[in-house]
Amino acid sequence: MASHPQGEALDDVERNPHASANRWRHQESPAFARHAAAAHAAVQPRDPQERGTTDDLANFLNRDRVEPENPDAPPNFKPVMIAAGEATGEAPRSNPTHANEPDAPDGREIICGPLLNYRRMDDDRWYGSVLLVAKGGGKTQSFAPHLVLRPADAANAHQPHTDSNGVNGTNGTVNGEGSHAVNGDSASGTEIQGQCLYSDPRNTFWAFDLSLPLSEAEAKWEYSIPDMRQSATIRPDRFHFFVPAINESMRIMFHSCNGFSVGTDEDAWSGPALWNDVNRHHKERPFHVMLGGGDQIYNDGIRVDGPLREWTEIANPKKRRHFPFPEKLRQACDDYYVKNYIRWYSTEPFATANAQIPQLNIWDDHDIIDGFGSYVDEFMRCDVFRGIGGTAHKYYMLFQHHLPPPVSTYTSDHTTTSEGQGLDPNQLMDTYVAPAKSDPSYIVGKQPGPYVAEHSHNMFARLGARIAFLGIDARTERTRHQINYPETYDLIFGRLRQELKSAAESGRPLKHLILLLGIPIAYPRLTWLENVFRSPIMGPVKFLNRRFGLAGGVFNHFDGSVDLLDDLDDHYTARTHKKERNALVERLQAIASEFSVRITILGGDVHLAAMGRFYSNPRLNIATENDHRYMANVVSSAITNKPPPAAIANLLARRNKIHHLNHDTDETLLKFFDKDPGDTSKTSNSNHVTMPSRNFAILTENSPNNRLAAPVNGDARSTISGKGGHEFLHNGEVESGSKHKAAGQQHGTGNDGSLDICIRVEIDQSNREGITEGYGVTVPQLKYRSQPETVEPFPEQERPPGHGE
Repeated sequence: MASHPQGEALDDVERNPHASANRWRHQESPAFARHAAAAHAAVQPRDPQERGTTDDLANFLNRDRVEPENPDAPPNFKPVMIAAGEATGEAPRSNPTHANEPDAPDGREIICGPLLNYRRMDDDRWYGSVLLVAKGGGKTQSFAPHLVLRPADAANAHQPHTDSNGVNGTNGTVNGEGSHAVNGDSASGTEIQGQCLYSDPRNTFWAFDLSLPLSEAEAKWEYSIPDMRQSATIRPDRFHFFVPAINESMRIMFHSCNGFSVGTDEDAWSGPALWNDVNRHHKERPFHVMLGGGDQIYNDGIRVDGPLREWTEIANPKKRRHFPFPEKLRQACDDYYVKNYIRWYSTEPFATANAQIPQLNIWDDHDIIDGFGSYVDEFMRCDVFRGIGGTAHKYYMLFQHHLPPPVSTYTSDHTTTSEGQGLDPNQLMDTYVAPAKSDPSYIVGKQPGPYVAEHSHNMFARLGARIAFLGIDARTERTRHQINYPETYDLIFGRLRQELKSAAESGRPLKHLILLLGIPIAYPRLTWLENVFRSPIMGPVKFLNRRFGLAGGVFNHFDGSVDLLDDLDDHYTARTHKKERNALVERLQAIASEFSVRITILGGDVHLAAMGRFYSNPRLNIATENDHRYMANVVSSAITNKPPPAAIANLLARRNKIHHLNHDTDETLLKFFDKDPGDTSKTSNSNHVTMPSRNFAILTENSPNNRLAAPVNGDARSTISGKGGHEFLHNGEVESGSKHKAAGQQHGTGNDGSLDICIRVEIDQSNREGITEGYGVTVPQLKYRSQPETVEPFPEQERPPGHGE
């Protein structure tokens, strides 16, 4: 088409009679130009050398300026440049701000929560927190909620004390400024002002720090969050939780694997039905704490019906490794994780338990994605895995720990630092992130993890008068060849010795230590299966899979390894973790001998119930109550996910050999299941050590303050069978199973200071009430009378050639 300096209108034949009939002519006639000039005499071209106004340029540059909020501010100010994308008028996020919309969120709608956490006990006070997620948000919040805390019994004269905490972003002010609300007592209870942990246009996370005194009797507390409303489900406006008496230990509930694997028929398994049973037991005898052993949520769907589906379907492993993780993909993954958390943590009956049983959680692979940390090193370091690791960690910190997340998470668009992702302005547009904070209960690793560029968060807390808790973050630092850094173990055991020594010197020694691990540590070996999967015979099968898709279900969709290999590599009993595992157990034995504290280990992940234990070699003739090597490993998994086939459980039972950890320590599974639950048939007649049915565990101290004496099979008197772990080792193991006193109403009613353990096993998966049957055992107190053992430092992890593979 002809090109004219005055625009297409001058090319119109009706307006310019001298226009050419040929529409493709490159230049019109002089007559056309004279007519055009006469028609637009008022429009003169600008002289190239003309000097005049610069308004157009100034207006263009000033689009990126942020003027001061105070119009009366002195004129000598430095303008602030806003992040790229905000000045264009385009929405940089998938969820634009709602500030000017007529139906904008008012900040009062709860879309998830409340979620109750326990932190620690110090100086006869109980510390915890409550989290809720409100709809809408941004750099500022239009409404700042408060929580009202009061004793449920009006006759209780104690009023809780809380530290004064300002509100971030009250009444539209910038976060951290303009806050005048102060925590304080009122006639209706204590008002605790919310602290904004994180806010973007989609959601705002509010945390309320609780601090209350311990009393001579178990106390029931009530909390409410006035002026807020639930978004969908009808829930009570008041919630209750229980705190133990000052001289009593906590009643503990333990669970793991709280979600469904991809492709599971959730209706066939009645959803999260066992939480109905948890809530029933809580109503009968309240739990004081709920320990989550990892996989509190399953985020695996991100690769099936989420934003990683396209990446997962890339057939070439090399192309998958080099696939970028740009800001757009990060936003999509961020949206997936937060929506999945909100959905799952709002699902009943799990949501009811969240609001009334204080939690302590560690995480595992499904909190990120299946197998994270146990694939080959080269693949784990790819942009996509580093990206989702950072995003999953962000919401793990918020939902499960009530802590502010890092200011930014990994993207391939932004340069990282040695200490993590650093500040990415694109992630902070219309977003508030609270300053980093921690709690004395955390033992934070010195170095960031290899794939999640954040520091591990391990935990120590006192669970009442005589029980301590230690939770090891076994995922942040994990690789295929290590679980935790040696220096992290040094930090953990240094803190543990300090706490146990301080308790002993105070005259209130700790008698039991609960160690929470994500994975069992006293468990049958599957080394033979590892050898098969790594053997050369798998080479041709892998080749046929890559070229023709043969045996597609056998290999994972990430690094192309055998699908079960990441699960085997996760285990402490895996060949690659043997040295680290042995060093950990021997360090625990030294702690037990030094402080005469009985150690009981909790582990999940394997979707089976079992009871493993370490113990002194029978040739040493040591009674269990004097045996610092005796440590029970309660294996409880899964509370929601489906169990493996009975054939797998029976195979593991046949592999239940007596293993020798070292010259003086043996290990094996206890014959714990005297029958299948109810009238069902879930295992072979010869299998009494593994149970493929959904389950959770309850642990209660037989308090020395109890008036009733324990029945015979619950006391600590030891009987040495001389036959090793395939027989009972002490009276607390006699008749272990469904007939044991710890399995029924007498659970926790003894007074010898021992620990009753009950694993509640689902009877019928189609029953939505989640009815269970109990299996019990008792762990005696430790009365160690010999010299404390010494141990060597944790070994540096050996890595094979090729940087991890």
